[in-house]
Amino acid sequence: VQLQASGGGLVQSGGSLRLSCVASGSIFGFDRMAWYRQTPGKQQRELIATISPGGSRGYVDFAKGRFTISGDYAKNTVYLQINSLKPEDTAVYYCSARPSRGSPLWGQGTLVTVSS
Repeated sequence: VQLQASGGGLVQSGGSLRLSCVASGSIFGFDRMAWYRQTPGKQQRELIATISPGGSRGYVDFAKGRFTISGDYAKNTVYLQINSLKPEDTAVYYCSARPSRGSPLWGQGTLVTVSS
């Protein structure tokens, strides 16, 4: 399975974006799908949110309130809605598929740039 993230772009502070992650095959077999981001100057990707095939969602603290993860598993697609964007949200956003065993799969990221 390959993952392709899209939907990034340049937006003004306060705006919204919906990122999409389309998989080339079924994502039902993965324990969780996740969104991460890597901000400029940081080497580590930070987790934003996860979703399971059953619809269970989890968010890290900074993501609660402005970020919403959702999935259309019939379309092999996971979304990340980001509202009230801030300049500090500028990052490359990645989706990831976590199997029950083995390493997660990663897609190419999509760049989100928030201007002040």
